[in-house]
Amino acid sequence: MVGGGLAGVGASVGASMAGAKTLLIESAGCLGGAASMRGVNTYCGMYTFQNPPQQVVYGVIRQVVEGLREDNAITGPHRFRGVFLTFEPETNKRVLDEVCLRAGVQLHLHCRVIGAERKRDRITSLTVESAGRLCKVSAASFVDATGDATLAHLAQSATRYGNAGQVNLGSLSTRFSGIPAEVRITADQIAAAVARLRKKGIGPFAKERSVICRLPKSHDLVIYVVSHDYDPREPASITQAEIAGRRQARAYLQAIQTIAGCEGAYLVSTGPEFGTRESRHLNCDYQLTWQDITNRRKFDDCIALGAWGAEWHDRESLLSDMDTLPDKGYFQIPLGCLRSLDTRNLLAAGRTVDGDQKAGAAIRVLATAAATGQAAGVAASQIAATGKISVAAVQEELFRQGQTATPEQLR
Repeated sequence: MVGGGLAGVGASVGASMAGAKTLLIESAGCLGGAASMRGVNTYCGMYTFQNPPQQVVYGVIRQVVEGLREDNAITGPHRFRGVFLTFEPETNKRVLDEVCLRAGVQLHLHCRVIGAERKRDRITSLTVESAGRLCKVSAASFVDATGDATLAHLAQSATRYGNAGQVNLGSLSTRFSGIPAEVRITADQIAAAVARLRKKGIGPFAKERSVICRLPKSHDLVIYVVSHDYDPREPASITQAEIAGRRQARAYLQAIQTIAGCEGAYLVSTGPEFGTRESRHLNCDYQLTWQDITNRRKFDDCIALGAWGAEWHDRESLLSDMDTLPDKGYFQIPLGCLRSLDTRNLLAAGRTVDGDQKAGAAIRVLATAAATGQAAGVAASQIAATGKISVAAVQEELFRQGQTATPEQLR
């Protein structure tokens, strides 16, 4: 498994629980991906937008949430566009370690995949670099949970950047402290403060409104308004975005300090990395479409559920919107959109999964990524054991692992 975000954690635990010998390779010094390195402190996609919300995603993400609850480090469900849980990021790192180690996953942190070898339609080995040392890793099957489809790209598997020229915009998370817990802050207040400063010529500001949350223990304020158009595949482009994002963060701090009760606010952290919402996708046996989702299509090879709408952040206007789901319910995700079209022992997980513009925007969020990851891991374990995938066997193992509340939800 390459990539230690929620998709990679889901894949690794799913594969290990299915009996496979599993190695998880992560370039950072911790697990969590966007939840740790990009300041995304919200688990989106576990609950429907119904009133009251219905939990539809379980499995590995449920283990994570239970670990956070034991430490009083998670709150919610909260409602803003969709329904989400808010968690403390440092506790989350430790819980992810424990979930993986308890399942028997072997972890290699501070390791980066820099090459991949293939023979005909299968990957045979990876070249991994750590502290200037290179080593080869061989396996029977692989899961790309990198977010940027880095493994697939290095293995010369079929990938594409975005969808038909459209790529979801990234944002830089900003975290502010010095605000008393009893001070209530709303998205409307932040938007009004930004508008006031814009009129005075203070900036730069990308936009006025996005998701905001208060962390469970520190009560720090986290917002996702800092945005910049960049290509995550190009070093010069992403560097420019990081620099521009830090300038914006200072301006947003100035705006927040004008809100009553927030005069003592200060910036704790940004990111630390810009949060890329979309990069490369694997081209898979099937591409999930927004029409599939809006039609509530049922798939014979369903392996996960999603409950988040199509959250789109436009690169030209820097504005965002969200198309909600029919009946505010959930949708099915098929195994076909996880299986590489031309590399038969490679599976996608998380935002590398094959979806069109709006479907991709709906399935990329953290809780859904954990679910597609768990399914990819179970399928990868079958390839390792038998050389092929049985849909029925994958579904049966996911039932056993508690991926959904009832087996019928995957039928």
